[in-house]
Amino acid sequence: MGKIELIALAVGLSMDAFSVAVCKGLSMKKLSVKGGFVTALFFGVFQALMPMTGYFFGSRFASYIDSFSHWIGFALLAIIGGKMILEVISEKEVGSETGEYRLDIGELFLLAIATSIDALAVGIVFAAEEVNLIFSVSVIGAITFALSFVGVVIGNKFGSRYEKKAQIAGGAILILIGVKLLLDGLGVI
Repeated sequence: MGKIELIALAVGLSMDAFSVAVCKGLSMKKLSVKGGFVTALFFGVFQALMPMTGYFFGSRFASYIDSFSHWIGFALLAIIGGKMILEVISEKEVGSETGEYRLDIGELFLLAIATSIDALAVGIVFAAEEVNLIFSVSVIGAITFALSFVGVVIGNKFGSRYEKKAQIAGGAILILIGVKLLLDGLGVI
C-alpha cells in the first residue's frame, strides 16, 4: 500500500470521528482547547489501536466481529445522541455556569469505540498485505487526531451561534451516523 492510498484510507476512516467531533464541538458554549485536544486524542488513539488489534487477531475473529460490529456502533451512537437531545429537552446543563466544557471520559471512550470499529477490518487487510504496521497506524491516528480537532472547532463555531438547536442537531446527527453504520453493516446501503 502506497503513501497516497494510506492517506486516503486514513481520511476515509476518520470521517465518522470527524462528524462526532463536530457534534462534541456543538455542545461547547466556548471553545475549550483542552476539550478539543482530549476529544481528538481519544479518536486518534482508538482509530490507530483498532487496525493494530485487527492486524494481531487477524482473520481468526473477523467473522465474529463483522457479524455484529454495526449493531454495537449503532447502539453506542444512538444512546449518546439520544442523551444529548434529552439533556437539551430537560434543560440540563452540560458544562458549568461559566460555559466551560465538561469532559466526560466515559462518553468519549464509547464514542471512540463506536467510530473506530470499522478500522478492525483494515487491520486484517494490513496483515494480509504485510504493510508497515507502526507507520500505517501512526498515519491513521495522526490524521484522525487532526481532523477531529478541526471538527471540534467547526462544531463550536456553529454551536456557539445556535446553542440548543445545534445540540439537538448534533444528537440527531449521531443517531443518523449510527443508523448509517447499521444499514451499511446489514447490506441495505
